[in-house]
Amino acid sequence: MKHTIKTFYDPATSTLTYVVYDEVSRDAVVIDPVLDYNPIGSIISDQSFQQVVDYVSENNLKLHSVLETHAHADHLSSSQLFRDEYPDIKVAISERITGVQTVFKTVYNLENSFITDGNQFDTLIKDFETLEAGSLRINALPTPGHTPACLSFLIGDAVFTGDALFMPDYGTGRCDFPAGDARSLYRCVTEHLYSLPDETRVFVGHDYQPGGRDVAWESTIGEEKAKNIQLRGDTTEEEFVAFREQRDSGLAAPKLIYQSILVNIDAGKLPKTESNNQRYLKIPLNLKLTRVA
Repeated sequence: MKHTIKTFYDPATSTLTYVVYDEVSRDAVVIDPVLDYNPIGSIISDQSFQQVVDYVSENNLKLHSVLETHAHADHLSSSQLFRDEYPDIKVAISERITGVQTVFKTVYNLENSFITDGNQFDTLIKDFETLEAGSLRINALPTPGHTPACLSFLIGDAVFTGDALFMPDYGTGRCDFPAGDARSLYRCVTEHLYSLPDETRVFVGHDYQPGGRDVAWESTIGEEKAKNIQLRGDTTEEEFVAFREQRDSGLAAPKLIYQSILVNIDAGKLPKTESNNQRYLKIPLNLKLTRVA
């Protein structure tokens, strides 16, 4: 079954957000929405969110869920703005988010009041669970490796792969974040994605426009298996793991990793207002000084 898919591209973070809906019932979900953040001035704004809301309103859609493919390390999620705008909406993520929360609670040295049981989210999704969003049926396919809590969402003939699988000319997500694992990514992509019919449409979570080409977001499982430059259908596990680990060892951290994950492991909630009516992001320092003041 085909559903209507509207794509929104954020050039600041190369992120792709999707609205998926049934044209008859108008039932809809949002996948991986962006909250705009400019580190120069530490400015939070909602242009990306508003573009989606305007589209939803103009098309008389009934939003049921915000689906997060994982706790993003490159952009803040606007999921809580959707909850404010649509009080009945559910923010959903893999139940394995608890492992990510546990790791980053230590990284940020968060207070004991930050609970790592995933209760910040409305829905914790089990692997292979089928979710209902009105008339939509969403199959949750586990694709960890980029992070331990990555899910891909199969809706009709389309699968939304987050950072697990990109366009064929770019490859796959990196696997060097805490608790990431290239071997897990290989097995999940080959077993849970490449086992889908070749005509299944693939919608990726980012596009970095290699070679300066125009932004793109849709391929097919058949195209990925035949042409993905890092993980084809005939790529062996050892070949992929060796390539991924070597490549990842030279990659710089995402520019917004600490700002993003702090917010996203808390289901997109911004830090609480303090006594001076100001909010603060907590960012660890990695000192590379020969002398520490």
